[in-house]
Amino acid sequence: MPKLGFGHKVRTVHSTQSVTVEIDGEVVAESSRPVVLYETGLPVRYYLPPEDVRLELFEGTETRTTCPFKGEASYWTYVGPKGGGAEARPDVVWAYPQPIDGVGDIAGHLSFYDNIAHVVVEGEPPAAG
Repeated sequence: MPKLGFGHKVRTVHSTQSVTVEIDGEVVAESSRPVVLYETGLPVRYYLPPEDVRLELFEGTETRTTCPFKGEASYWTYVGPKGGGAEARPDVVWAYPQPIDGVGDIAGHLSFYDNIAHVVVEGEPPAAG
């Protein structure tokens, strides 16, 4: 587990929960092998293996952010199916290609902003943090 501020905790758990992600009605990811990340003060996040995400619906962006507890994140924009005229959803997906020690389980896995993407876990919205 990373060294954190007083009371701040980050924990990852491998899961077999069924996770489905939709953007604008389009299923963009389905997985039964998420890494679930619990972090103090934040919603539960589901990090999905890239093989379970329809990567052809996304384009990488130049956006990078740094989290002191997870490392540097890279982002992708939802562009939808080719020729489909979908509305672009900038930076809706992120991943930590090389996360810091203690959260290495999320390396290369993708997570979705649930204010844009509709994330369903075992048929229900995800639990709060």
